[in-house]
Amino acid sequence: MEKIRILAAGDFHGNKGIARKLADLAEKENVDLIILNGDIVEDNNPHGIIGYFANKNKKIGIVPGNHESVSTIEMLSGIYNAKNLHDDYLIIGDVGIFGLSGVTIGFSALSEDEIFANLKKNFEKIKHLPKKIMVTHGHPSDTMMEKFSRFVAGSEGVKKAIDLLKPDIAICGHVHEAEGIEERIGSTKLINVGKSGKIIEL
Repeated sequence: MEKIRILAAGDFHGNKGIARKLADLAEKENVDLIILNGDIVEDNNPHGIIGYFANKNKKIGIVPGNHESVSTIEMLSGIYNAKNLHDDYLIIGDVGIFGLSGVTIGFSALSEDEIFANLKKNFEKIKHLPKKIMVTHGHPSDTMMEKFSRFVAGSEGVKKAIDLLKPDIAICGHVHEAEGIEERIGSTKLINVGKSGKIIEL
């Protein structure tokens, strides 16, 4: 099976300097896919950021965070030929990637029941694949990274999805203080990728 290299990042809130550095990193590391997992733009100023990544001629997958509406991500995905992973999925080789905003606050808020149901629905479409990645902006409840913030609660729906669906990797963000933290939930590696980004190979 051929390995897939991914750059995953988020939470840079429209900072063009960070976007430029991450796009350069994606090119330097010769990744197959860039995943932007939310709070990448501010909803009132969405333009310009995705262009840095699109100019590297890499596949791009995006989910909204709490600072972007679903319609903004749909618009940006159309402009830059990116894949809107919110309530959808993507297959690259033998890797299935399914995503959702996974937040209960902000522009793309969902209920915990909706978060779990939508993740489960799209997992069903890629569950036959040997490698599976779940992408959300929101982080799961009852985790170490949740303890890094007194203000941003983890999602019970995201946690339930990880517990029951058991993706190989779960990518999240949302808690800036937990950027770079990796932990295990059963067999799943949970990664808060943050604005510095993470190179993931599987």
